[in-house]
Amino acid sequence: MNEKISVLMGVYNCADTLEAAVLSIQLQTYKNWELILCDDGSTDNTYDVALELSKKDSRIILLRNDFNHGLNYTLNRCLANATGKYIARMDGDDYCLSTRFERQVFFLRTNSEFSIVSTPMILFDENGEWGCTIVVEKPDSKDIISGSPICHAPVMMYKKCLDDVKGYTEDKKMLRVEDVNLWIKLYARGYRCYNLAEPLYKMRNDKNALNRRKYRFRINSTYVRLLGCKMLKLNWKYYILSFKPMIIGLIPAKIRQIIRQKQRKYKSIM
Repeated sequence: MNEKISVLMGVYNCADTLEAAVLSIQLQTYKNWELILCDDGSTDNTYDVALELSKKDSRIILLRNDFNHGLNYTLNRCLANATGKYIARMDGDDYCLSTRFERQVFFLRTNSEFSIVSTPMILFDENGEWGCTIVVEKPDSKDIISGSPICHAPVMMYKKCLDDVKGYTEDKKMLRVEDVNLWIKLYARGYRCYNLAEPLYKMRNDKNALNRRKYRFRINSTYVRLLGCKMLKLNWKYYILSFKPMIIGLIPAKIRQIIRQKQRKYKSIM
């Protein structure tokens, strides 16, 4: 069995990193994939880089938005062109470890109770690797409301799951939290995720990333979680927990950064 993977990649102003990101897909041990790459109105030469890559590899399908629509719209465009049994995510400034696709497909094939699989992410910046995300092995609906238990960029799932929930919700209130909304919709339909223990993905994330997160996206985060409490039929405790992103945003940035660094302390990956 060698079912196709469709990789969804929405890109915006990542001309300097895109080639390396695509190379990490091309170096996968699992070879039956297509990369559906959509430029979301970049103002640099990202599209030109993507065009050259698509000319060299027929597995790359290139799309282009007329202007910047946001990730939810862009990923839906990619999804509409996907032909694989599996859907994988990938960002244009990150890297996959070479066995990512092989490991994730094997897991889904051999664990029928799960429809979604993700992994922790190794965090890196211009100075190298500095941390790793922490995930829950078998996140439940309560984990989705109270935290961020599923990493979006390294996720893989059956395409039928995304089709069932009609993909990503295209709403400005979902910007930067389109993944949380997706998990809520999937869990409400009975689909479940498993997080592999081994990090199979490297995410570009400098140590000041928290400082750049606009407060309006924290409002979006609370909004989508409040909707999720209703969809997932959770009790009053989780309605209160839904305000956690907004409350955390009121903490001084330096303190938030110290807390985050301790949470994501780097451990050597053997």
